Amino acid sequence: MRRRRDDWIGIEGEEIAKFHFGMGFSADNLKGFILALLSSGFIGASFIIKKKGLRRAAAASGVRAGVGGYSYLLEPLWWLGMITMIVGEVANFVAYAFAPAILVTPLGALSIIVSAVLAHFMLKEKLHHLGILGCVMCIAGSVVIVIHAPQEKPITSVQEIWSMATQTTFLLYVASAIVLVFVLMFHFAPRYGHTNVLIFVGICSLMGSLSVMSVKALGTSLKLTFEGNNQLIYPETWFFMVVVITCVITQMNYLNKALDTFNTAIVSPIYYVMFTTLTILASVIMFKDWDGQVVGSIISEICGFIVVLSGTILLHVTKDYDRGTPRSSYAPLSPSLSTRLCTGNGDLMKHVEDDMASSEDICMRRQELY
Repeated sequence: MRRRRDDWIGIEGEEIAKFHFGMGFSADNLKGFILALLSSGFIGASFIIKKKGLRRAAAASGVRAGVGGYSYLLEPLWWLGMITMIVGEVANFVAYAFAPAILVTPLGALSIIVSAVLAHFMLKEKLHHLGILGCVMCIAGSVVIVIHAPQEKPITSVQEIWSMATQTTFLLYVASAIVLVFVLMFHFAPRYGHTNVLIFVGICSLMGSLSVMSVKALGTSLKLTFEGNNQLIYPETWFFMVVVITCVITQMNYLNKALDTFNTAIVSPIYYVMFTTLTILASVIMFKDWDGQVVGSIISEICGFIVVLSGTILLHVTKDYDRGTPRSSYAPLSPSLSTRLCTGNGDLMKHVEDDMASSEDICMRRQELY
């Protein structure tokens, strides 16, 4: 009798979840949604803490991570940021075991909001009023995606995931991503890595899309194992683990370079846009997330994603818009987006630092003193 009552309560809970969040929003999706929210909070805060740690390490050693320095490994504040990020990534890892990537990944936009707000107060990177509008757009778009998220298809073994990962279309995606990563690493990074934010962020995003697919596979395997269906006996589980470790180490290295070289307000939204787009693409190819969904729901998800992207772009473009800069004959009054993408924290501006010091550089130097 008690078991029948518990079963009824479980069914009722799932029906309540569907009522509040849409017909396709199951209890597992709700768990993934909550974990993704917690993950965004921790990861957004970690960006700021790690940035502070990188600045302190650079001020103490004189060698920045962006040019190959590793003194940040001795900085406690950087490790605090790293621990915060790990907590967020663990929550994110578990979220992928319960909900589809097309639901979990776009919620990463909330980490941008956390990062932007904290950067406004802790790093003195001013948040414009339109940037606040961008934050609201990110939240609105995320809500639309959550409401129309697809139902996670039941997976019974890691071998089932392996068959998805070895289908021709996904193998083509993996091969293309790996080739692009090597080209960016060995050809473009040495030449343009410190002047164009898209190089470091591109490497992180491509590796990130592969890591998410492996994280989803590994998380599902562990979930099945804890439920009594041991998946650790299969070599595919350990292969996915090796892929996760390799991708995460690569992402961490190049994300550190991007954060140290460019403004947080530039790195965070661009990383989110590229990473989310590539991850959703990889998930749609590998897990067939949109199979069985009605056209209206797919269109709503795409529209929600576009709203989120627009919000991140608006937040980026208006970031520090009100910051006053000394005018000179060779300093444009309103820098273009492409110029800001290339200069970031001002690596190129260092060449004219003797003639013109922007308020951002002055602010950074003051912050490096404490």
